[in-house]
Amino acid sequence: MQMDIFSADWMSFVLTGLGTLFLFGELLVNMRGFFGLVGLGFITIYFLSFLAPGAFIIMMVIYLIGLLLIIIDGKFLNDGTLATIGTVCMILSVGLSSPNWTAGLYGVIGLLIGGFCSLLFLKVFKRRKMWSKLALVDQLTSEKGYNSMNERYASLVGKTAVTVTDMRPVGNIRVGAEDYSAVTNGQWIPKGTEVTVVQVDGTKILVSNNKQ
Repeated sequence: MQMDIFSADWMSFVLTGLGTLFLFGELLVNMRGFFGLVGLGFITIYFLSFLAPGAFIIMMVIYLIGLLLIIIDGKFLNDGTLATIGTVCMILSVGLSSPNWTAGLYGVIGLLIGGFCSLLFLKVFKRRKMWSKLALVDQLTSEKGYNSMNERYASLVGKTAVTVTDMRPVGNIRVGAEDYSAVTNGQWIPKGTEVTVVQVDGTKILVSNNKQ
């Protein structure tokens, strides 16, 4: 009777949702493995409810590989490529493990909602340092010793610069003897064009073409 409940189509939403919620939560906040064990438990029950032992191992491995790719992206790359591939692996493992389209749809929706809701843990628990770069936690504040850098970049506003690379729309500019990375407001500006620094946000420099 108990396994019949877990095999119900709507339970796919509950199990994948809670499993992904706690597994992603473990990646985002430091819970010393507790969230990870709880999430792994829910996901294990999900796969066991629908799959034979051989298929269970395969789909579980695909799911965990997807999770590993997300971890690698967050810790080392931060460009979203591996995270996207990892998410697709997790979705495929959940969807292909379901006995029918309804359960599969429930499972995929649960996975996506669980992953999104895991962000709420950031408001309650201490964030893991591995995500500081991706989440832009390491802001350029005077408390962290970036006051002089902020002042130097802020002083560029209104100054004239010359593009030393093509701006497409990101490129490099030269202000005096210093080169900086800058971006335009969607414009493509060729190398050697005179531009003006119109805005600075942290270390992000926005320039405009003086010829317009």
